[in-house]
Amino acid sequence: MKISSYAAGAWYQSPAEGSLVRDAVYGEPIALVSSEGLDFAEMVRYAREVGGPNLRRYTFHERAAMLRALAQYLQERKEAFYALSYKTGATRYDSWFDIDGGIGTFFSYSSLARRELPNERFLLEDDPLPLSKGGSFLGRHLLVPKEGVAVHINAFNFPVWGMLEKLAPGLIAGVPAIVKPATQTAYLTEAVFRAMLESGILPEGAIQLICGGIGDLFDHLNEQDSVTFTGSASTGQKLKAHPSLVAHSVPFNMEADSLNCAILGRTVEPGDPEFGLFVKEVAREMTVKAGQKCTAIRRVLVPREKSEAVLEALKQELGKTRLGDPSREEVQMGPLVGANQRADVQSVVEALKARGCELAWEGSRELLGGDFEKGGFMPPTLLYSPKPWDSGAHDLEPFGPVATLMPYESLEEAIALARRGKGSLVGSVVTHNLEEARTLFFGLATHHGRLLFLNRDNAKESTGHGSPLPLLLHGGPGRAGAGEELGGVRGVKHYMQRCAVQADPTTLMALSQEYVRGARLKEDIVHPFRKYFEELEIGESLLTHRRTVTEADIVNFANVTGDYFYAHVDEIGARDSIFGKRVAHGYFLISAAAGLFVSPAPGPVLANYGLENLRFIEPVGIGDTIQARLTVKSKTAKDPRPGERPTGVVTWAVEITNQEGKTVALYDILTLVARRPEPAPVA
Repeated sequence: MKISSYAAGAWYQSPAEGSLVRDAVYGEPIALVSSEGLDFAEMVRYAREVGGPNLRRYTFHERAAMLRALAQYLQERKEAFYALSYKTGATRYDSWFDIDGGIGTFFSYSSLARRELPNERFLLEDDPLPLSKGGSFLGRHLLVPKEGVAVHINAFNFPVWGMLEKLAPGLIAGVPAIVKPATQTAYLTEAVFRAMLESGILPEGAIQLICGGIGDLFDHLNEQDSVTFTGSASTGQKLKAHPSLVAHSVPFNMEADSLNCAILGRTVEPGDPEFGLFVKEVAREMTVKAGQKCTAIRRVLVPREKSEAVLEALKQELGKTRLGDPSREEVQMGPLVGANQRADVQSVVEALKARGCELAWEGSRELLGGDFEKGGFMPPTLLYSPKPWDSGAHDLEPFGPVATLMPYESLEEAIALARRGKGSLVGSVVTHNLEEARTLFFGLATHHGRLLFLNRDNAKESTGHGSPLPLLLHGGPGRAGAGEELGGVRGVKHYMQRCAVQADPTTLMALSQEYVRGARLKEDIVHPFRKYFEELEIGESLLTHRRTVTEADIVNFANVTGDYFYAHVDEIGARDSIFGKRVAHGYFLISAAAGLFVSPAPGPVLANYGLENLRFIEPVGIGDTIQARLTVKSKTAKDPRPGERPTGVVTWAVEITNQEGKTVALYDILTLVARRPEPAPVA
């Protein structure tokens, strides 16, 4: 079978023979891969001129709906992907991380975008920033989608998740992508990619695929483009230094080798729940995906006096691992991606032995199906470093089922040894002692992108050491590549251009489509609560009538709520307060303001959706008079569910002032507002 690429809206199969890819289990030929003959310049042009404009015409919410529909489409066809995944050496459990994990990232980013991003084509990053004393000159950061293409170069170990976790934030941002999977497992990536195209959900030009080398692709990239890379540090550094990328300052996000560690706390004793959790976590990270994970545990740091107990427990736990054909249910670990990869890992193991590591334990070579020589099988291998400061395990990564145990004398030494990895994607600390956890956190945080603190309290729900999550950062400093992926909205922003805008309030309101204090207001004789969602305009405002606050108001509110705080009800105590007199409850003011601006009759405003950004600025005493101004700050149309009334969320800026015109309180309220009914069809 010859694997194809997808370029400029058409499938392309190279006339060249290409590289032969073999089944990782039996070593049988499975695919030929080549990209020779591809017009890479045309792929970049097509992404910029067709894919980009097609994606950018949709809002964040509309693109999120596409992602969700695509995830559902892939979910319904995942069994076919599982069948192919076995050939890469992955068990069903391994494939769950790859296939379901990738699809789950699409679901997660779809929900995230609809929950945290506006139904717009741009993103406001912060509140308006005053740049002048009079308030007529403001600044604000806005983000817009870049008008280029995101090139994603992925590793062999996660052919599905690696593609989908990079696509998700970029597609939400509105940026088209060119995906380049690793040759060894490109056949699985291509199958999932084909399904995405067949769904017809994404607009034309949103995604393209290169199976094979990237040729002169980088020569055609410019400042609007970006590159993400997952793989070895040496390869990543060579790509990052490409003359075209350097000349055009093309953003390059690298996620590379990582000598991740797990640290057993000094307070943990054999027999404690944490001791068993530590052993199981290390064993799992050594065997899931046959240790072929950038997040896998490579260095196992334990108190010296407990090193023998940990070694024995790990031997017993790893001894339960059965190797063989990953399609068989009784098999816990399949092969590495191929015989060449096994040879690479074995060469690193020999180098580690030459640099002070001892072979502590090696698993059985007995297989339940598969061919040991032709496939990529390698048993779990545990090394021991009696002199951890001289160990090569801080420098060399065996990308397979191998870990090195190192003893430490103190928490300070454990921290120092962990830092010898020169930057990691993730580290784990297993302890139930809070002081120990705190000490290790502040010692490790600067050298890790993510830290897992595992103990008896979170073990049942913990996602584990090696599982990157869509809402959390995936990346790490130094050796790990100094890149950042995922991380919720952070991941979306990587594909957008941040622009600092300086303007007067009215212009800034027009640009941001959000009311800015000091901007020109629009007032109407029709109460804004009598208008449908579509009829309300940003900056539309209502100034209410006035109300004088009485002692009876304060007493009655205290009686209703039970809030008898001395500053409100104790005349003598209030004189010594920071106010120097009795003052109204802050929440009374909010309630009174609502009474001033609501329109009580039934209408388009259906419900109060929430209150945000509340600040009390000036106290209000007995005899003071308040007035409220209600202004449409922003609008977000909601996607109606089947049978649900179409609505939108309107955010109103509320300002309460006193008789001197001073601001008393500022806050935003959110209301659910009905959309205008569709006209009845004409008979």
